[in-house]
Amino acid sequence: MPFSLVPDRLFARYDEVTPDLLRELGVTLLLSDLDFTLAEKRTRRPDRALKDYIAGLKDAGIGFVIVSNNRSGSRVTEFCDELGVPYQGRAGKPSPRGILAAIEKAGGRLDRTAMLGDKLLTDCLAAKRAGVLALTVEPVGGAVTLWQKVLHALQAPFKAICCRKLREIDKKSF
Repeated sequence: MPFSLVPDRLFARYDEVTPDLLRELGVTLLLSDLDFTLAEKRTRRPDRALKDYIAGLKDAGIGFVIVSNNRSGSRVTEFCDELGVPYQGRAGKPSPRGILAAIEKAGGRLDRTAMLGDKLLTDCLAAKRAGVLALTVEPVGGAVTLWQKVLHALQAPFKAICCRKLREIDKKSF
């Protein structure tokens, strides 16, 4: 299993990961972390923008499953029920087992799946270990606690490597 903390793509927000981009990347199943990726951790219910985003994915034929390490089953259950999406709870990221279980649950394929998350040490690493595309966003609400600020500062060099790789690819495209 590959061990890499360098995401395949970086985004400011989840809604930059559009259905058109996912189709261009060959993705038919998008897995996503919940806390700080789609909503702040204390958010109990999805907002209209997230509901519209999920509806847009469904309309484009892209499957969607939330893959969360969150141990509060009731919050994740309520959140996902309101979105109308399945979830894989207690995923154990950075282990790939939660990602692989979610792909199986959704009837997806490794080579057509992407994982979206905000943390390189859990979401990105689990995606890389599972063999799926690793998409990273900045944390919703920003890094708030001291630990989050330290963690996100430690991620900066790996994000910079991703940006350099993408620039090199863009240069070769011309």
